Amino acid sequence: MQTPDETIHQPIRLKIMAALNTLPSGQWLEFVALKRIVDTTDGNLGAHLGTLESKAYIRIKKDFLGKRPRTRVTLSSRGREAFAVYVATLHAILSPAVAEDDEQPEAPD
Repeated sequence: MQTPDETIHQPIRLKIMAALNTLPSGQWLEFVALKRIVDTTDGNLGAHLGTLESKAYIRIKKDFLGKRPRTRVTLSSRGREAFAVYVATLHAILSPAVAEDDEQPEAPD
């Protein structure tokens, strides 16, 4: 049986990937918005983004909006594919359990 991608499987990284996966391909999400979605600290989010970036699952862009620094994140095509495989793997793991539940006779009233 295939196991889920350990990089994505960590709860905070799973939230990051799920949030970014909802965006259209190539759309960027600002760090502060992602931080609110994931509900974590700057440092924790930064560390997890670094892990995802090292696997080329995300791309990070740092620039300025006026004089204010801005960090934005997007899901790469590799990351989008990895997330789809992750979700399919979870479905495959759960499918036998769902099939077994369907075969169980209903309890009498």
